[in-house]
Amino acid sequence: MKYLTYLLLLISINGWAIEAQSDAVQTDNPTKTKAARAPDPSFAPIKEVAALPRVLIIGDSISMGYTLPVRKNLEGKANILRIAENGGPSSRAIDKLDKWLGDKKWNVIIFNFGLHDLRVMDDGKHQVEIADYEKNLKTIGQTLLKTGAKVIFVNTTPVPKAAMKVVRLDTDVALYNATANKVMKELKIPVIDLNAAVTPKLKGYQKPNDVHYLPEGYQFLGQVISAEISKNLKK
Repeated sequence: MKYLTYLLLLISINGWAIEAQSDAVQTDNPTKTKAARAPDPSFAPIKEVAALPRVLIIGDSISMGYTLPVRKNLEGKANILRIAENGGPSSRAIDKLDKWLGDKKWNVIIFNFGLHDLRVMDDGKHQVEIADYEKNLKTIGQTLLKTGAKVIFVNTTPVPKAAMKVVRLDTDVALYNATANKVMKELKIPVIDLNAAVTPKLKGYQKPNDVHYLPEGYQFLGQVISAEISKNLKK
């Protein structure tokens, strides 16, 4: 009896040791833990100047890239804020738009969706098919107009023809931009043709085989956006 009790105790202790060792291996294994990413600087909150108009930027990583240049260009003229995340596809805005808008007054709202929508997924379909994209843009545009702000849409910038890990087709860019133009015309929302503005300058401004831009590219995009905001602030 004493021997059996001792044996059970030994098994229990060994079992605890093995389990503890397993937990330690899992904790210390770098492949099991994702490194924390520093938040994008465009997400950093700003101290607003009460006397200045409020501008909201809604959009994906391209808009994240030009947020800081726009903020610098319009320093002392407007409070430039943006949603504190990547706007992603238009379907995300359907769920989050009320949260993004908050309960304060906006003077100008710049928004864009398209680059994520036209992404080709593993099943060969787009992340948001063109019919749903059109429907989503109508809903988003109508909601933004209800805020009383001057609403401006920014179309989708070029996609390289080279093969990329995330599949996007340059032919889809034209299709999705045409659909967006149609919706904005119906809603009487002006469009910033960022695609046409940057296309002649892609070689020096866009990263090789990438939809994103070099710092000089984001500075240029920021100039285009800033000029349009400035015009509407004067109105």
